[in-house]
Amino acid sequence: MSKQKKAMTMSDLSDSKIKKISALLIESYNGIMQVEEKYLKRTQFRDITVKEVHAIDAITMYDHKTTTAVARQLRLSPGTLTASVDKLVRKGYVIRLQSADDQRVIRLGLTRRGRLIYRAHQSFHRQMTESFLSDMDADQVDIIEHSMLNLQTFLQIADEEGQADEDN
Repeated sequence: MSKQKKAMTMSDLSDSKIKKISALLIESYNGIMQVEEKYLKRTQFRDITVKEVHAIDAITMYDHKTTTAVARQLRLSPGTLTASVDKLVRKGYVIRLQSADDQRVIRLGLTRRGRLIYRAHQSFHRQMTESFLSDMDADQVDIIEHSMLNLQTFLQIADEEGQADEDN
């Protein structure tokens, strides 16, 4: 007879365990941001911020997304992203491409320099993730994935509620 795993409820977690995991999430986020910032300062990409790197990451090398699509992905207003894109264009990382189908539509692309930082950022995240998941079995990785999806759902709902509050 096989044991079925029972989903844990929040009442199963102690307050101290929730506080500890919350602190670890915050420390991890801050640590990732600090390491990325230090990495940038040691490279040829000293003129760019972590937020700008994340904008480049959202633009990607493979799709020519609109500003609106990139802003939505980054959870920024189109105006805020436009200001960032203006800086990235001036710095030589991003180009604006006019759509052949509809000249009113502007898409974003990466320059050679933009593609270099994109690849370096992807490599950093791959190494970080591989390190994070090392020595875990498939079930543990599935639990991590499930937990991250729960976190993503929470953030999406909180963001939507924040948008609703701004609209009122």
